[in-house]
Amino acid sequence: MLNTDKELKLYYSIGEVADMFGVNQSLLRFWEKEFPQISPKTAGRGIRQYRKEDVETIGLIYHLVKEKGMTLTGARQRLKDNKEATIRNYEIVNRLKAIKDELLAIKQELDGR
Repeated sequence: MLNTDKELKLYYSIGEVADMFGVNQSLLRFWEKEFPQISPKTAGRGIRQYRKEDVETIGLIYHLVKEKGMTLTGARQRLKDNKEATIRNYEIVNRLKAIKDELLAIKQELDGR
């Protein structure tokens, strides 16, 4: 049986990662140059293969730059100085967003009755 669960996938293409965050592929290539923490494996002809860790780091950078409005310099410094606390805060925000989505779905279901 074929398992299509994205959590079990070893590598993601640049297109898949760009779609996950709703950004252009060129932004991901730019962030690679700006943040040494992002280091996708490159296959033949320079095809990028992002690991789960790369995707998580991109998510953290996206959160700092796009959602919190930090500059690239500020985000780079935050990841360098206090990465663990930044990751914890990012995970908490994601959990709260998931809870909010679930509660809104329950509300919508109850309103439909």
